[in-house]
Amino acid sequence: MKFRIRKNDLEALVRRVPEFEALVRREPPKSFECVRDLFEALVRSIVAQQLSVKAADSITRRLEGLLGGFDAEKLLAAETGDLRACGLSAQKIGYLRGIAEAKCSGRVNFRSLARRPDAEIVAELVKLKGVGVWTAEMLLIFALGRPDVMSFRDLGIRRGAMLLLGRTEELSEEEFEDFRRRCSPCGTLASLCLWRIKDGGLSVSKTP
Repeated sequence: MKFRIRKNDLEALVRRVPEFEALVRREPPKSFECVRDLFEALVRSIVAQQLSVKAADSITRRLEGLLGGFDAEKLLAAETGDLRACGLSAQKIGYLRGIAEAKCSGRVNFRSLARRPDAEIVAELVKLKGVGVWTAEMLLIFALGRPDVMSFRDLGIRRGAMLLLGRTEELSEEEFEDFRRRCSPCGTLASLCLWRIKDGGLSVSKTP
């Protein structure tokens, strides 16, 4: 599944928030592939916590090789020593086994969960140990391709919003929520633009 960004999506965002106009005209964000399987996406996310992209990719490849994929039953059956040899900490092994147990027991049906509204998905995922609101919100974007996600808990998004709006002080949660409502229902597209601003990929200058 691909999160597709079309010209009319960008136009809709600019109509709602004109501050984005110069940015999307100069270098619009690109479509990206989503991870179809919510369980797999969650495993990948847990592995990547507090790691560089390179380290996370290396550990994920070793884990995938050990299990022959991302199978919950095989994850539960795997020896602790083998999981540690992949580069996983004891804490992350505990998180991953908890998630695998939730799937195997039927406590969480990841397939049906993926079809539920955003707020319900977040509420269900944060019940799992090791999964916070930010992690759940990132899964909405990068696993499920939901169109209207803007996370207050993401520092890059908040910093990008500050730069876009010409703010020197942190946005309060109430101010951020007002801005998020302005961007809705194009919140995910706005988030992609805000990350680019924060990372220096786009300039907030209005000059061409």
